[in-house]
Amino acid sequence: MTTNEHLMKTYAPLDITFERGEGVYLWDTNKQQYLDALCGIAVCGLGHAHPAVTQTICEQASKLLHTSNLYKISNQEHLADQLCELSNMSRVFFSNSGAEANEAAIKIARLYGHQKNIKNPNIIVMENSFHGRTMATLSATGNRKVQAGFEPLVQGFVRAPYNDVAAIKNIADNNNDVVAILVEPVQGESGVNVPDQNYLNQLREICDENDWLLMLDEIQTGMGRTGQWFAFQHNQIQPDVMTLAKALGNGVPIGACLANEKAGGIMQPGNHGSTFGGNPLMCATASAVIDTIRSDMLVDNAKQLGDYMLKSFTEKLSAIDSVTEVRGLGLMIGIELDNNQLKHDCTEFVKLALDKKLLINVAGGNVIRLLPPLIIDQQHADTIIATVSDLIISSVQQAAA
Repeated sequence: MTTNEHLMKTYAPLDITFERGEGVYLWDTNKQQYLDALCGIAVCGLGHAHPAVTQTICEQASKLLHTSNLYKISNQEHLADQLCELSNMSRVFFSNSGAEANEAAIKIARLYGHQKNIKNPNIIVMENSFHGRTMATLSATGNRKVQAGFEPLVQGFVRAPYNDVAAIKNIADNNNDVVAILVEPVQGESGVNVPDQNYLNQLREICDENDWLLMLDEIQTGMGRTGQWFAFQHNQIQPDVMTLAKALGNGVPIGACLANEKAGGIMQPGNHGSTFGGNPLMCATASAVIDTIRSDMLVDNAKQLGDYMLKSFTEKLSAIDSVTEVRGLGLMIGIELDNNQLKHDCTEFVKLALDKKLLINVAGGNVIRLLPPLIIDQQHADTIIATVSDLIISSVQQAAA
C-alpha cells in the first residue's frame, strides 16, 4: 500500500480508495460497494466504466492519442459540430479543464473590450460564484477562501450579488468599462443556488442593451445535468459565450469554450492555444458521451428523476425545522441545513453517508449536494432519498434528545 507522503497537501481525502466502478456503483479496496450520488462532482454522468466510453477510449488509444493543433484533427471538428448543433452556438475552443475554458472566456471578453477601445475592460461576476483555481478564474470566483494567500489578484472583475438584477443595472449605470457578465446558471460549489426563473432572461436583456457579452459557466450544469442539454435552454435564450467541462468527457479531462457569431470570431491565430486541448482521444470520448446521452434519452431521465427526487425530499423533510430549503434543477439537488438544530455539523453527513455506502457531498458549508449520474433509475433515486432523509431525521432526533 502506497502512502500520500509525496503528494502536496492540496486535498484532505477521506480514508477510502476505490478500485473499480460499474454504472452507478463503486467498489473500494475492501470490496465494499457504494452507490455514487456525486459521480466525481458532476463528472461521470454516464456512471463508471460505461461500455460506449470504454470502447471508444480503447479504440482511439490504439490508433492515435495526440498530434497537436498544428494540424487538423477530425475528431475535434466532429465534436465541435455536435456541440454547436446542440447549443446553437457557432465556434468552439477546446481545453483540458473547466478553469481553462473559463480562462478562454475571460480572454474573449478582454479582447472584445479592447476592440471597442475600452482600455480596462471589466467583467461582472457574482458573489459566492466558483469559476476555477487559475489566477484569473480564482480572481473571478466569489469566495475569499479560494483567493486567500494568492494576492495580488487579477484585476478587471466587478462583483454583484447573485440573483440580484437591480445590482447589475446599478453597475451598468455607473461603470462604462463593463464588457461582459460571467455567471453560473445555477451556483454549484456554494450550495446549489437556483436563481429566479427569469434571472438569465433579464441578464440577457441587460447585455443586449449595453452591448455586453453574456458568458455562462455551464461547467457543472451542462451536458444534461439540469434536465436540458444546457441550463440556459430552460430560459429560451442564447448566451454569447458558454463554458463546459466535467461531464463532457465522463472522466476524461476536456473543457470547451463555445461562442456565438458575435464572440466567436474575436480570437485569432496567436491569441490563445493549448498543447493538449482537443486532442483525438479527448474529442472521440466526448463525442461518444454525447451520442450515448442522446440515444439513451438521459436528458429526459435527468428531468424526470430530478423532479421526482426534489418533490420526494420536500415531502419527507418539510416538517423538519433544521431543513432550511430543498432546492435544485434536474439531477442537481441541494438540501440546506441549519447546523444549530442538528446533532451533527452538516459536513459530518459525508462520513455518515459513507458508512451507509452512499457517496454525497457538502457544499457551501451547510448544504448536502447530490449530483447522481444521469443513468440512475427510480430504485437508485429512492435509495438516495431514503438514506439522506433518514440521516437528517436521525440527527435532528439525537439533537432533541
